[in-house]
Amino acid sequence: MPIIDFAHVWNTIPFPAFIINSEFIIIEGNSAAEQVVQTSHNQMSGKALSVFFGINSVVLETIKQVKRENLSLSQYGIEVSTIDRVSFECNLHINPLDKNNENYLLIIQPNSFAQKINQSSSHRTSARSVTAMASMLAHEIRNPLAGISGAAQLLAMNAIDDDVELADMIGQETKRIGTLVDRFEVFSDIRPSVRNAYNIHDVLDRAIRSSSAGFASSIKFEKQYDPSLPNASGDADQMLQVFQNILKNACEAISKDRGKIKICTSYNSGVRYTISGDQSEILPLQIEIIDNGSGIPDNIINEIFEPFVSSKVNGTGLGLAFVSKIITSHGGLIECTSHNAGTKFILRLPVSKKSSKDKI
Repeated sequence: MPIIDFAHVWNTIPFPAFIINSEFIIIEGNSAAEQVVQTSHNQMSGKALSVFFGINSVVLETIKQVKRENLSLSQYGIEVSTIDRVSFECNLHINPLDKNNENYLLIIQPNSFAQKINQSSSHRTSARSVTAMASMLAHEIRNPLAGISGAAQLLAMNAIDDDVELADMIGQETKRIGTLVDRFEVFSDIRPSVRNAYNIHDVLDRAIRSSSAGFASSIKFEKQYDPSLPNASGDADQMLQVFQNILKNACEAISKDRGKIKICTSYNSGVRYTISGDQSEILPLQIEIIDNGSGIPDNIINEIFEPFVSSKVNGTGLGLAFVSKIITSHGGLIECTSHNAGTKFILRLPVSKKSSKDKI
């Protein structure tokens, strides 16, 4: 009879799983648990559960109920928040592991992952639709816009004082529309992204440095990188634009005096995206960008990657749509979660074929 490696089985469980003692101290956690609490196994073990989920967490209260009533308990559709103020909806399963109720198994089952993958798929479809529409709109708008601008200049040359101001206003507004058309025309570029090997951490660091020199000068950045990640596959310059757009979006939602953005990278070999039929793409590189800002309103969170959708008063709604287009052209996935306080972007990207075998 073959010997089963139970440590391996434990770490292949796709949901966060913890073993907790009667004092609510974490004895053991699997690989998925490391991701949800954003720390390593060694840093997690021996720490109180409240360190990661808060002293008044529904997770802690549910385990206390299990201990008090000596039963197994499952709760569905529970909203759980980590100490970093990132919330997600899940199902909780808690079982005593021994007769003396000294140890408990806690499984946190996020119940929206498949839904988020479906949303990411719809983002891909939206990006393709916008690409097809962008070139036509840019052409149809730019031609008459040039005529309006020229006419305004002629009017200004022959107008009396009061009319000069109106002609100038027409010129300024046509210039503003032209700028918007230029931004929208980016979506008409259907050339495939260059697929070169690049270091994802180098690109993230470049994005942080350029952001810190400008709009993120007052923001505190926290980095939790997996140094063993293999190279990603794609266009490093385009990915730099992606991260800059996400960071700018985060900074605009953050209070200036307490702004914090956390960036985590990890390797998750279990994420496979089905393209069509039996064709699929493995997306093991995971990048999480988490802010402590005001969050995204519930009524637009599912459309946040659509063009012209924005929670900002003067926002164009093109920044995250551009992000979605680039991620789609790289064969990746992007998702966004936000619950009142804080927003979390998760990007899943393919690795370079030259380095995919280097990761154990």
